Amino acid sequence: MNVFTALQLIHIDHADLNQRTVIITDEGGKPDSVLSGLLSDVLTNIAIFADIKKANSPLGLIDQLRSCTPLPADVLDEYQKLLEQEIAGVNFAAHKGIVELVYKPLI
Repeated sequence: MNVFTALQLIHIDHADLNQRTVIITDEGGKPDSVLSGLLSDVLTNIAIFADIKKANSPLGLIDQLRSCTPLPADVLDEYQKLLEQEIAGVNFAAHKGIVELVYKPLI
């Protein structure tokens, strides 16, 4: 599973995940501030300019953003890499009120 698939599948109270309800962590639960910040940026732009339900792939979502935002190509490339990032699991941190996408460590 990758970040894109998780974002499409996971909902809280029937609402999509947003920049306040999801972060990216390592297997020990330590947040990755760089990836989480990028994910927050991606989710903010999706909420404004795109519809994740209409996208069939990370590239489809990036194409939606490309067609209606002035974001530079290098930024959209980073968004696509993040959306394609494989995750090892999902942790629902109820006490924090967030969903943690646990990324797979590089081997």
